[in-house]
Amino acid sequence: MRKQIKLAAPGTTRRIVWAVLAAAAMLTLPVQAQVMSPGQLDNLVSRIALYPDPLLAQVLTAATYYDQIPDAAAYADQHSYLQGDELAAAIQADNVPWDPSVQALLPFPSVLDTMERDMSWTQALGEAVLNAREAVLDAVQRMRQRAHDNGNLRDCPQYRVEADGPAIEIVPADPGVIFVPVYDPYWIYARPRAGLAVGISFGGRIFIGASFGAFGWRAPGFDWRAHAVIIDNHVWERSAANRASYAHVYRAPMARRPAGSASQYHETHAVRPNRSDRVERKAPERH
Repeated sequence: MRKQIKLAAPGTTRRIVWAVLAAAAMLTLPVQAQVMSPGQLDNLVSRIALYPDPLLAQVLTAATYYDQIPDAAAYADQHSYLQGDELAAAIQADNVPWDPSVQALLPFPSVLDTMERDMSWTQALGEAVLNAREAVLDAVQRMRQRAHDNGNLRDCPQYRVEADGPAIEIVPADPGVIFVPVYDPYWIYARPRAGLAVGISFGGRIFIGASFGAFGWRAPGFDWRAHAVIIDNHVWERSAANRASYAHVYRAPMARRPAGSASQYHETHAVRPNRSDRVERKAPERH
């Protein structure tokens, strides 16, 4: 029988375990993130560097809340039958407890699944974004340039590749529709080989309507010249120094029920069983 993962309510004993693990993580992760070489950062971002700019911006910000990714992945898996306005309404009705940057990925179960399956990578990415955001964005551009130079990053029906400016931008053909690229990092950045076809495929279309504006889907992207991530038309400024207190400014944030109230997270919709191999794995949040 497939086991359904249930989200843990705040205050459970697991939080105590994560706090202990977080204390240990504080001693090592910032140092590791700060000393990552350009080559290590290239490898770190290789699996997501060819995501379209709006989706990449959401992934980078959500990765900094890596402790929330497993529960969010379970929720997205269980509610994958909901899309668009119906999913947005369910998220609000359930009062899910995660940061809006994590909630912004709930329409993308495959993306959250990728992040959850390799929590070491997700945590390393989040720490790198917090500690060395400019270097991370430079690594994204290096990998995009490599794929473009090798003929593997081109315009397609799903996206436009704008490579004439100071940075390579990947822009959805339809701003309201996102396709998740699927590719093998080992081959997509390599020089072409005779007889070997290499390219990018795409999952199904994901419609992002106005109802997801509260989660930062109003023109998310980058100011590449300034090495800035833009969420909801504001520069996203969470860092290692302010990670415990930072609250991003959203133009029209979703109404939240007060913490400690009887209306905290509760499931209001039918859920599908999680995949049979799902395992609850947590990465500790640093404070």
